[in-house]
Amino acid sequence: MTTQLEPIRVAILFGGRSGEHEVSVNSMLSVLDAIDRDRFEPVPIGITRQGAWLTPRETETAVDDIRAGRTAAVELASGEGLLARPSALEGLSDCAIVFPLIHGTNGEDGTLQGLLELARIPYVGAGVAASAVGMDKELMKKLFLQAGLPIAPFTVVIRKTYEADPAAELRRVEAEIGYPCFTKPANGGSSVGVSKLLSREDAEHAYAASFDYDRKTIVERAIEGREIECAVLGNDDPEASPLGEIIPARDFYDYEAKYSDDNTRLSYPVDLGTLTDQVRTLAVRAYRAIDCSGLARVDFFVTTGGEVLVNEINTIPGFTKVSMYPKLWESAGLAYADLITRLIDLGFHRFDEARR
Repeated sequence: MTTQLEPIRVAILFGGRSGEHEVSVNSMLSVLDAIDRDRFEPVPIGITRQGAWLTPRETETAVDDIRAGRTAAVELASGEGLLARPSALEGLSDCAIVFPLIHGTNGEDGTLQGLLELARIPYVGAGVAASAVGMDKELMKKLFLQAGLPIAPFTVVIRKTYEADPAAELRRVEAEIGYPCFTKPANGGSSVGVSKLLSREDAEHAYAASFDYDRKTIVERAIEGREIECAVLGNDDPEASPLGEIIPARDFYDYEAKYSDDNTRLSYPVDLGTLTDQVRTLAVRAYRAIDCSGLARVDFFVTTGGEVLVNEINTIPGFTKVSMYPKLWESAGLAYADLITRLIDLGFHRFDEARR
């Protein structure tokens, strides 16, 4: 007679302080609906826009409100920051592993991972260093260059330096990068705060939009080409998925194009002929360049001349059932629920390796 094992309690962290709060909420709902209930017991734990943690019981109410359309965000608790309601952290103590689905600030940047390391709790995804580097596009791109990966020309503008002498900084950027170009917060995601500049007339608004989210702005040369994405899965032996393509209906793939424009198309899998293997190889190299683990989505530009450029890596990519990351693995034969299980297993394995 076999004994039925108790399901493993998995804390699903969502919400958070970043501009991608609603994206995180949607990722949580998808995982909550798809996770293997025979093996796992999901315990959603919401974090407000102010960074205050909810108890599992409060989170249940929040999830009910979200599903009923009464709210799109986690808004139950008052106070700001982790210690506003320290008793809520007790919800983690009964869970065997954490599945972080908080994109951007305090979720994808290594801070949450550091907390979980201090608490000695296993978690899904990249570690502290990889998360921090993957979030900071300046550090990311410098590591990519060090690893010999092809990237678009870029420079960095510091808010204090820009505000001290905007004209001088604009002259420097124009000499190094030129127009058209893009400005984006060095630490951010989902194209929040990103602008396309065609001339100096666009600069004031573009830099202001970026500096609203970070003290550093990345300025990149605009690249004409196809936007290709590759999902990577694994720890020490990562695998690359088939490729997908973003076909935005707008001038570029901004926040609205990603989440509210029904004319934006995701195409997968796509065949780039002889370039397919090159892109997949570069995706794994980018993953290893920042010492990533668990999962990441690597984004590329492929020019009409056949040049492949690594754009960036996302260590907690959008994870709804219809997001590109799970869709790419689905096209490879790995179903969404099985992908969730695989990621949890990888999280346990990474924790065991660290303990050795």
